[in-house]
Amino acid sequence: MKQYKIIVEKHPDGYVAYPLGIKGIVVGQGDSYEKALEDVTSAIKFHIETFGDEVLDIDPPILEAFVAEARI
Repeated sequence: MKQYKIIVEKHPDGYVAYPLGIKGIVVGQGDSYEKALEDVTSAIKFHIETFGDEVLDIDPPILEAFVAEARI
C-alpha cells in the first residue's frame, strides 16, 4: 500500500481534495474534510485501475509540500 500527499481546500460550498505526484487530473470533493478525502481516495484507485501504474511514475518523488502566499 502506497501513501500519497493530499491537498484539501476548504471552500464556502464544501471541500476539494487532490493528490500530489500523480500524472493526470484526480479530484475529490465533499461536504466535509473526511468526505473529500474519501472521494479523492476512490478517484485515485479508479485512476490507477483505468490508466495503470504508470501514472505513479513521478521522478523525482515529492518529499514535502508547503502552502505559501505571495502578494502580486
